[in-house]
Amino acid sequence: MTDRPKVGIGVIIIKDGKVLFGKRKNAHGEGAWCVPGGHLEYGESWEQCSRRETMEEAGIEIKNLRFGSVVNDIFEVEQKHYITIYMVADFASGEVKTMEPEKCEGWDWFDWNNLPQPLFLPTQNLLKQNFNPLF
Repeated sequence: MTDRPKVGIGVIIIKDGKVLFGKRKNAHGEGAWCVPGGHLEYGESWEQCSRRETMEEAGIEIKNLRFGSVVNDIFEVEQKHYITIYMVADFASGEVKTMEPEKCEGWDWFDWNNLPQPLFLPTQNLLKQNFNPLF
């Protein structure tokens, strides 16, 4: 494989001490749970990407965006390599909706210490760092 890694953004959104996760479909990692996010577009800041992807996928506004962590993700089966930048944000407004039903089965709020399974590879790698967005 000669492709260079792609850059993904994952947005950990906190509301009432819980975090938003959705179940992936029709993409690599199908059936796994992950936070809102997607590809960083040319010329876009991490914050702009976080806001755009959250609105496109879950239909909500976020605030207090801050850097969380970064992980190196190699999807062996799919032959894909991503650098995933995790941003942390607080819920601002709106009603969570499944805006892209072809890509996500649905969204729900979970306790960080009791996340749904299976988790998307970048989230697994984030947990290996003992990362906790609530601290």
